Amino acid sequence: MYKIAASDLDGTLLTSEHQILPFTKQVLTQLHRQGTDFIFATGRHHIDVAHMRKQLGIPAFMITSNGARVHNCENEIIFKRNIAPDVIKGMIEMFQSDPEIQVHLYRNDDWLISKEDPNNPCKQENFSYGLFDINNPPLENIAKIFIKHQDQNHEKLVIWENKIKAAFPGQTHVTFSSPNCLEMMDGGVSKGHALDAIAKMKGYALKDCIAFGDGMNDFEMLSMAGKGLVMGSAHHKVKSALPNHEIIGHCDEEAVAHYLVKHLLE
Repeated sequence: MYKIAASDLDGTLLTSEHQILPFTKQVLTQLHRQGTDFIFATGRHHIDVAHMRKQLGIPAFMITSNGARVHNCENEIIFKRNIAPDVIKGMIEMFQSDPEIQVHLYRNDDWLISKEDPNNPCKQENFSYGLFDINNPPLENIAKIFIKHQDQNHEKLVIWENKIKAAFPGQTHVTFSSPNCLEMMDGGVSKGHALDAIAKMKGYALKDCIAFGDGMNDFEMLSMAGKGLVMGSAHHKVKSALPNHEIIGHCDEEAVAHYLVKHLLE
C-alpha cells in the first residue's frame, strides 16, 4: 500500500475548467482519514495552491513552481531554490529579442509578467499578477521563469527550449508544463526531487509514493515514484517519454479520484 499520493493539478486533479469536483474532494478526504498523505505537486505558485488546499480542507504538503518551493501542512516553507541571478539576466536578455514572447516570473509571493496580452489574458481566480520592466528585471528570489508565445505556437517554444538548454547547460531545468508554456527553474529542481525529499522527511522512500501527472514537468515525478500514472489527456510527448507507464482516464472524468478509490482506499 502506498503511503503518499502526489498529484499534478492542471490537466490531472483539476478539470479542464480548473475545478476540484465534489467526488474528488470526498475521495481525498477519505484518503487523509485512512492515514495516506496527499501532496499537491504543481507548476503553480504556492499562494494560488494554498487557496485550493484551504478549499479542499485537508492538511497537505505543497510542491510548487515545479519543485522550487515546498511548503508543509502549516504553510511553512521547508525548501526553496532560486534561479541564479546571472542566469536570469542572461535569459531575459535573450527573450528581449522576441516581441512575440510574454515572460512570467514567480518571485517569492509575487507573480510578475513582462506585458499583458489582450488575446490571451492571464487569469487565476485566487492570485493576481503585476508588471515588470523587461529592460530592468528583478534578479533575486526568482523560483521560476516561464514564457508563452502570443500565437500559442508550441514549435516556436521548442526552438526557445533548445536555445536555453544550449546557453545554460546544467544551470537550469527547462521543461513544458503544457504545450504552450515553457518553464525554467534552477538546475536539479523538479517535482520528483521534491517528492523524494518529502518522502524521506516522513520516513518513507520513493517506492512508497504514487504519483499522477500529464505534463513534461511531471516526468521526473512519474518516473521516480514507486508508481507513476499518466493521464489519458496528456501530451503525446509525455506518453512517448514514459512508454511503460500506465495511462488512466481524463481529468474531466475525475480519473485520479476513481483510481484512488479502486486501488488505495481501504
